[in-house]
Amino acid sequence: MNASTAVNLLIGLAVLALLVYRQLQVRPVRANFRLPLILAVIGVIQLTQFLKHDHHTGTVFAALAGSLALAALFGAIRAMTVRVWIQAGQALRQGTWVTAVLWVVSLGVHLGYDYLVDGKGSQAGLGTASLTLYFAITYTIQRFILQAKAQRIADSPHQDVSDPGTRTPSW
Repeated sequence: MNASTAVNLLIGLAVLALLVYRQLQVRPVRANFRLPLILAVIGVIQLTQFLKHDHHTGTVFAALAGSLALAALFGAIRAMTVRVWIQAGQALRQGTWVTAVLWVVSLGVHLGYDYLVDGKGSQAGLGTASLTLYFAITYTIQRFILQAKAQRIADSPHQDVSDPGTRTPSW
C-alpha cells in the first residue's frame, strides 16, 4: 500500500466515524447540504490526484460508475432504517444500530467492489481514492430520502405537529 492510498483510507475511516457518530444522534432533518458538499469537494480532489497518475482505463471508469451506483443504493437502504418524527413542530431524525452497521457494510462493499472489478483492489488505489466521494453520494441520497420522509410525516393529517409532546417515529 503506497502512502497516498494509506492517507486516503485514513481520511475515509475518519469520515466514516464522523458520519456514524452523527447518524446515531438525534438531529434535525436539515435541508442544507454543507457536509455532503464538503465531502464531495474533498472526494473530487482525492480522485483527481489518483487519476493524474495515468489510471485512465475503461475499467477504472466502469468501477467508479458502479461504485457510485452502489453508493446511491446503500443511501436509499440506510434511509429506511433512520427514525424520523416531528417534535415541537420540527422534524427530527436518529439512526439505529442497523443504520450504523449499514454504514460499515457500505464501506466494505465499496472496497470489495473495487477489488473485484479492478482485480488489484487497494493496490490500484481507486477504492480508497474514491471513498470520500462515495460517502458524499451515499449521504446525499440518504438525506434526500429523509427530507421527503419528514415532509410526508409533517403533511400527514394524523400528525399533530403543534403538540410539543408528539413523537411519532417513522421507519
